[in-house]
Amino acid sequence: MSTTNFLIGRGELLTHDIKGPKRPHNKAQAYTFQEAKQRLGPQFLETAAALDTLPPEACPSDFGVARLAMNPSYIARSFFPMAMLQSAGLASIGSRTVKLTPYKWTRKGAPQECATTELFVAGKRQAFRHLQEWMGEIEPESDEALDLTHIERFTVFAPKERIVRGGNKKNYFFEIGVHLLPEGDRLFVQQAFMKYAKNMNVKVYSDLSFTVGSLWFVPVEGKHMDIEQLAMFAFIRVIRPVPRLRSFRPIQRNNSVSINCRLPTEQPLSSEPKVAILDGGLPKQHTINPWIRSYRILDENAKDDADGPAHGLAVTSAFLFGPIQPNGTALRPYSYVDHLRVLDDSSDAENPLEMYRTLGFIEEVLLSRQYQFINLSLGPDLPIEDTDVHAWTSVIDDLLSDGDTLMTIAVGNNGEGDRLSRNNRVQVPSDCVNAIAVGAANSTENNWGRAPYSATGPGRSPGVVKPDLMAFGGDTSKYFHVLESSKSPTLIPQLGTSFASPYLLRSAVGIRSILGSELTPLSIKALLVHAADPSEYDKLEVGWGKIPEDLMSIITCPEGVARVVYQGELKPGKYLRATLPLPTDGLKGNIRIKATFCYASPTDPQDAAAYTRAGLEVVFRPSDEKIKGGKINADSKSFFDMKKYATEEERRSDMGKWETVLHNAKNMRGSSLNNPVFDIHYNARESGGKASRAEKIRYALIITIEAQKHTDLYNEILRAYAKILVPIQPQVSLPIRV
Repeated sequence: MSTTNFLIGRGELLTHDIKGPKRPHNKAQAYTFQEAKQRLGPQFLETAAALDTLPPEACPSDFGVARLAMNPSYIARSFFPMAMLQSAGLASIGSRTVKLTPYKWTRKGAPQECATTELFVAGKRQAFRHLQEWMGEIEPESDEALDLTHIERFTVFAPKERIVRGGNKKNYFFEIGVHLLPEGDRLFVQQAFMKYAKNMNVKVYSDLSFTVGSLWFVPVEGKHMDIEQLAMFAFIRVIRPVPRLRSFRPIQRNNSVSINCRLPTEQPLSSEPKVAILDGGLPKQHTINPWIRSYRILDENAKDDADGPAHGLAVTSAFLFGPIQPNGTALRPYSYVDHLRVLDDSSDAENPLEMYRTLGFIEEVLLSRQYQFINLSLGPDLPIEDTDVHAWTSVIDDLLSDGDTLMTIAVGNNGEGDRLSRNNRVQVPSDCVNAIAVGAANSTENNWGRAPYSATGPGRSPGVVKPDLMAFGGDTSKYFHVLESSKSPTLIPQLGTSFASPYLLRSAVGIRSILGSELTPLSIKALLVHAADPSEYDKLEVGWGKIPEDLMSIITCPEGVARVVYQGELKPGKYLRATLPLPTDGLKGNIRIKATFCYASPTDPQDAAAYTRAGLEVVFRPSDEKIKGGKINADSKSFFDMKKYATEEERRSDMGKWETVLHNAKNMRGSSLNNPVFDIHYNARESGGKASRAEKIRYALIITIEAQKHTDLYNEILRAYAKILVPIQPQVSLPIRV
């Protein structure tokens, strides 16, 4: 009888800190200091004059806000213009990515339109008036002068530029993103905004507001002409109509014939995982009670949404059993589940502000820290934007930044929307970098594809690869059958990302149930990405790919394969060396190495261009026998292709370093490896610049080594590292039906 080889654990014991290399900072200049003065002088004067036209009430404490666009050659963290801002009495309060054509750049060829970072800078209006004079007083060789040579454009932030997706004249409810000063008293900005809004006849619902980072998200009510006047308030970042929540009514076919099934009689495989489904509640009559640990209604005074309980039951069914075969027996659940009703009849289209109330319930659940696994199959009916991060995304990402919770989020069913206007893009909040955004595949078979309705990427940078993963969600030729409200188990055919998302969470919880608590939620996320099959599809369509239907293929190692799990913490600014385990006598023949890094990152929602505070630079060194003269470290070889993390014009500087998932595989000769390692450098930033108080972050690394000429590779590696590496043994009786 053959032995099942499960994942190899304790890979983190093969890591150690190393001293980092010296990093050169010399870079060619696009402009001389004199050129910068000639270009920026008129722009400073125009900006100051425009700010002086604003009414005093719109400029609390006489503060104004302008836009500073960096030359595309200087968007790295190290070029953040801190010296210039501090010396001129200004402060960066946020950033975003914009496109422009620079007058000059440091690259070869004529300048072309490309992406760059635009800072929002705040200061007293008097400071803006004195910029021209200040520029004439600084020394040509100073840090301030160097910062000026990196600036491409300096302009006012015009009121009309703050209003996006204007909607129609029937829109009276808007959501406002207000910049707060990163240091000092933030309350005065909020109080000044509410006073100014009142003067503009705009009602502010401050009780429904959220503060994340240095952005204050608050809904308001007012007429279009009054909102246009409100846009003059200096600290407003963005104004958009409040979007409706996605419809609860899933895509389904009419079904007049009752479809029966049988439910399992066993208890869940494990009682340990704590799982929550955040949705529209459960109907009074259903057949899943044996597997419901608790059912909680977040607002006892509200009634069910008309379609909420049916949707909630279907989503919970998808988590417990996956797609159920008509007239068949459902799969055994991996765990119990809590259902929390976060959306009710107060969240209908007649009360658009209830979107904020629903987010408040979600925040309450995440703050409770009760759950390791959560699914969310609802959200605003709003495709993501590159320039601004939405309140839903900001709140959820912030609460997931410790890495203790694995959350799956449906990307939305707008995949057949207009591609040119990007209305087919993944919807808020599936652009979270600390969650798993799930798209829908049209089949469980190997010839799967993206279901046409499933929203597509790209995501925002960082977070370009969206959706993260795909799972079966149903198609018109093969539906996703789930339980409907009835006394006996009865099925209804459905399709939608609402069901793909909990189905993927089922696999995540299955890994936790089988292998126990030794694996962190981050490691489980990394394993799912590691095992995903992209087939031949573009990442804009399917992300990292579809997860396997067979859970055992994720957590076991076949002949000639060894899969090792590393999990630990990274220190800011430090270098960690992770050794790849090899047999004592090395490897022969052709081999394949696959690696996946996942980490949880704090975020800066006000800085859409620098959203994640943590980034990894990973260098692969295949052999310590190959060292160039005078070097301390072995030669490096490319492993993670950064082209996967950025559009064509973004493939430069530090783009790609700030992605929370890195994944790739390389083929090579076994003889080319000698003590191979990954060197990992944790970069920390804050508000787009250097971090002053960064903390350690958690990471997970999965490495798979495939060597066809080593059929017993798994045991060869375990013998070579007998005192370090161990198999992660199942915590439940096997075999099981997966």
